[in-house]
Amino acid sequence: MDIDFLIVGQGLAGSLLAFELIQRNARIMVVDDDRENASQVAAGLINPVTGIRLVKSDRVDDLLPEAKALYSRLSKVFARNFLVEKRMFRLLRNKAELAQCQKRLNDSEYAAYVSKIHPRESFAYPFHDCRWLLEQKQTGYLKTRPLLVALRDFFIGLDSYRKVTFDFRGAQVFESLYRQGLKPKQIIFCEGYRLINNPWFYWLPLQAVKGEILTIESDFALPEQIINFGNWLIPIGQNRCRTGATFDRHCTDTSITEQAKNQMIQSLSKIDPRFESKTRIVDQQANIRPCTPDRMPFLGRHPANTKLWVFNGFGAKGSLQIPWYSRHLADTLLNDATLDKHCNIQRYYETHFLGSRSA
Repeated sequence: MDIDFLIVGQGLAGSLLAFELIQRNARIMVVDDDRENASQVAAGLINPVTGIRLVKSDRVDDLLPEAKALYSRLSKVFARNFLVEKRMFRLLRNKAELAQCQKRLNDSEYAAYVSKIHPRESFAYPFHDCRWLLEQKQTGYLKTRPLLVALRDFFIGLDSYRKVTFDFRGAQVFESLYRQGLKPKQIIFCEGYRLINNPWFYWLPLQAVKGEILTIESDFALPEQIINFGNWLIPIGQNRCRTGATFDRHCTDTSITEQAKNQMIQSLSKIDPRFESKTRIVDQQANIRPCTPDRMPFLGRHPANTKLWVFNGFGAKGSLQIPWYSRHLADTLLNDATLDKHCNIQRYYETHFLGSRSA
């Protein structure tokens, strides 16, 4: 089978890139070993303004419209809504946090993303550990698992998906694929944190960060909107929510831990003590985020093998970032457009590339 691009990995990055290329009439094949990936576990949170200082995500004015447009298109294709738009309320505990929010409210560049500050007393929900709440706009979450299932079935219907584990070690990777009936012109690696074991791109400084998430059912009514209190609470149904996530930079296994569960419950109990005694754990999940030192993704061509590409490193912001970067990489692959220098892996050629292990 002659194909233009073999895409390794059917997480959100590989899936959305594959969909973009198919829309442009490229012949693609997605291969995946069907192991659970970070996209399937991720909460899919979309939050344009983050961090203690309430800073806009890089390029969010471009990224957010692109993400909304793509998820709307996918909802029409599959007759199912994947993007849930919900306002977010950020808990403010002291006057320093209040002052920072007021600064953003007075900044016209943030007008699209922050709305107003509410006193705690204006809410029926009995929030603890805060004095005010900042209302944020254009926030929500992506139903990543249903979307990935829909896209996988879509690829299968086009004979563009294979469940298989490929051994990409050695210099004869294309010959190995030929023996399996696949003749790709180029290969794009979208493996998430498993990039650390990739023989061509292992040298990229990917940071594997473990995160755990809880799904909780309560005996009391939960807030209707997303709550940001350092961690986050996302309502997903009557008296049910997801919360997290933990950050462990020193562990790359995907087993769930009692320590992480207790940490998340204790964090929730600070905003409402009932979470300690009047809730049940429905599910606990763990996986590894593919993060980068400069918080910019890895896009680009291998410096020594021009047929190999990488599309990775979206960390915890994949739902927001991947749609725009999928289109950007497709422009490069199909139209020879120039990759943005901030995401191009050329930024690491001199400092990190010392030759491939497969060379």
